[in-house]
Amino acid sequence: MECGHVERYLYFVNDGIQKSYYLNEGKQHVMFFAYSPSFSGIVESFLTQTPSKYYLETITDSSFLRISYTEHAKLIKMHRELECLFRKITESFLLGIIERHHELMAYNMETRFKTFAQRSPHLFNMIPQKDLSSYLRIDPTNFSKLINSITI
Repeated sequence: MECGHVERYLYFVNDGIQKSYYLNEGKQHVMFFAYSPSFSGIVESFLTQTPSKYYLETITDSSFLRISYTEHAKLIKMHRELECLFRKITESFLLGIIERHHELMAYNMETRFKTFAQRSPHLFNMIPQKDLSSYLRIDPTNFSKLINSITI
């Protein structure tokens, strides 16, 4: 998905890994990773049907189930249970964003790294180090030193 385009679909990841990022002065700044079983897409663009401010890209070969905005809106309107489920998923997503924001604002580089290593050690073997270092806001050289200091 390109920056500036409207996200027409919400995806459920069957296989593969995706990243969302924005560009600043030609440099990627990774915001999120999506992998099975989770949702993927440019969520705020999907929900508001406005142009995306960032990109979505597959890191590995991926397969998805997808639902269009029109179909999603129709099903949400018809089925109260789906509306409730989608609200709970959205709440969970929001809580994750708040926690990530807290970590980026309050933790130093080493604490961010250790917190991530405890929460998601499996991602070290799934995602390129350059993307992980961008996600954690750690210089790649420092990231390399930190990763060599732990056992995965």
